[in-house]
Amino acid sequence: MDFEYTPEQIHLRKAVREFAEAEIAPHVMEWDEAQTFPLEVVRKLGKLGYMGAIFPENLGGGGLGYIEYSIVIEELSRVDGSVGIIVAAHTSLCANHIYKMGSDEQRQRYVPKLATGEWLGCWSLTEPEAGSDAAGTRTHAELQDGMWVLNGSKTFTTNAHYADVCVAMAVTDRAAAQHGISAFAIEKDTPGFRCGKKENKLGLRASATGEVIFENCRLAPEQLVGKLNDGFVASLKVLDGGRISIAALSLGMAQGAYDAALKYSKLRKQFGRPISEFQAIQHKLVDMAVEIDAARLLNYRAAWMLDRGLRVTRESAMAKLFASEAAVRIAGEAVQIHGGYGFIKDYPVEKFYRDVKLCTIGEGTSEIQRLVIARQLLKS
Repeated sequence: MDFEYTPEQIHLRKAVREFAEAEIAPHVMEWDEAQTFPLEVVRKLGKLGYMGAIFPENLGGGGLGYIEYSIVIEELSRVDGSVGIIVAAHTSLCANHIYKMGSDEQRQRYVPKLATGEWLGCWSLTEPEAGSDAAGTRTHAELQDGMWVLNGSKTFTTNAHYADVCVAMAVTDRAAAQHGISAFAIEKDTPGFRCGKKENKLGLRASATGEVIFENCRLAPEQLVGKLNDGFVASLKVLDGGRISIAALSLGMAQGAYDAALKYSKLRKQFGRPISEFQAIQHKLVDMAVEIDAARLLNYRAAWMLDRGLRVTRESAMAKLFASEAAVRIAGEAVQIHGGYGFIKDYPVEKFYRDVKLCTIGEGTSEIQRLVIARQLLKS
């Protein structure tokens, strides 16, 4: 086992951090208050290779692994989780579904544009009546005169209103339940495809989340991604990698909250002393630091395994579960260390506190992660 970062990983972290501090940090609260989608920053991230970090260079990607990808998401989220989740949903869900499950023609058509940030992607699985029970999908596709016709709607789709291509799941064989769901790639100008309501969220407000709607949306056969009726099974494989990115998102926000709390504790004085000298504050900081390290090690283990082609269903769920729940605790303690100032928007911990809760919900709730892990444990 090797617990050292490579020189390339150290350089990558430094480069992403410098970009985030220079290009994102000055605008965080402005974007959050106005719910401004940072499209210009997304384009810049694409030009730097961060929107397609995990894809091969011959497809416009960075040729990096999941540890490096985790570092990118961490460092962006340490400054603004909204940017982190935009990149995560685009990369490890939409683009990765096409890359892993698509045909050579689909990879050549979509991945270079997505990897370079020329196009933005979204991924639609959840529906109003099919959340944790994704197998209860109602959106359906039928073959009519050689074309697939989609009808239905999806909700909680990250990047929906700004995406150039959407990978969406639809029922193609109702009798086969979860083994009758297929995936389709739909471009934004396709007739019958539109975005619906944009959600007004508690946190991650610069990230656009909303509905996508299909009304007699006609798709050519070549827009089927992967095998017919294999979309749900493929989605579970995609989510294994996606949960690594959500763990990294959690880590980044936890690190940002911890860094702010540590800095504040050294500056804030009570009873004539910095509050960092009080044991109660020290214990909070220690627990926060320990949980961040533990979460990072869990996530890097899953990323290391995935880079080597190993199955990570259990490990990615463990990483996502622990990192997301730890991040919620850490953000809460960061607010507590700030006292009353933690409750106002002049300090960054208020935003971390709002943003981080999504990590225990998106890409499978904590309850679903426990179910996934339990099933894996009981197989052994």
